[in-house]
Amino acid sequence: MPFMIAGIDVHKRVLMVAVADASGSEDDLEFQYRRFGTTVGELQHLAAWLGDSGVREVVMESTAQYWKPVWLALEGHFEQHLAQAWSNRAPKGRKTDFKDAQRLVRRQMAGELTLSFVPEAEQRQMRTLTRRRVQLSRDRVRLQNQLEALLEEMRIKLSSVVTDLLGASGRRILKALAAGEQDPEKLAALGDARLKCTRPQMQDALASAPPAVLCKLLRMLVEQVEFLDRQMEELAQLIAETMRGWQDAVARLAEIPGIRMVAAQQILAETGPQAGPFLARANSSPGWAPVRDARKAPG
Repeated sequence: MPFMIAGIDVHKRVLMVAVADASGSEDDLEFQYRRFGTTVGELQHLAAWLGDSGVREVVMESTAQYWKPVWLALEGHFEQHLAQAWSNRAPKGRKTDFKDAQRLVRRQMAGELTLSFVPEAEQRQMRTLTRRRVQLSRDRVRLQNQLEALLEEMRIKLSSVVTDLLGASGRRILKALAAGEQDPEKLAALGDARLKCTRPQMQDALASAPPAVLCKLLRMLVEQVEFLDRQMEELAQLIAETMRGWQDAVARLAEIPGIRMVAAQQILAETGPQAGPFLARANSSPGWAPVRDARKAPG
């Protein structure tokens, strides 16, 4: 009985597809070739052609982000595999159109490809959200560093007298500076009474008359930070809604010392609530044993 496998060499604008019957010898493979675009209509034609050809298994390269629309178009219709591009390298770096797709089929049959784990749609959505949150956090740190550098250029030593530059007191002072206020007494009065620094120390840190152009740059940076904060808050709500069905798993994971809610959500988005594929891979790895068994082993 034929077992048809399709290899797809993924590019930004074009897909090179090779289909062969893998039930016979690798030396006797006969390939069918087709070229498709990457638009929605072209991907529908691809799925229809693969179905008409009796394809049961599809393997494609993980080329940048361009494999994702292809995967989504074929999901639920075929068994799919995502091969890491380096494992399908051509000899001496040679690359030709259909040869790469053909090589995907041959190496999949031989078990020579390194395959990436692609989770189910719900978990992929969670990964997208939590990874976006990580990126926003990094952007916020980068902006805060730029903000501190600009304050040094303005000869404003605010970060030396307040613990959190972007806390409530710091923000009030930064917004007043950005609006053009230069009176140290008025600026210092915006600080909270619970700040550890004294009022004279705060005034001394703010005793500068920065040029108007730097004040405008400061306003832009403060607005960017506030925009990121609003996005992060909205993203947190989206993540909570998406993970509503996983709340028990999140809560259990957050009970581990050192793991808070955000980290628990991140871990679950990466591994899934049961971490099934990772445990299965660990159990099938030669020489692997659970810690509890290893402790009981002789020696």
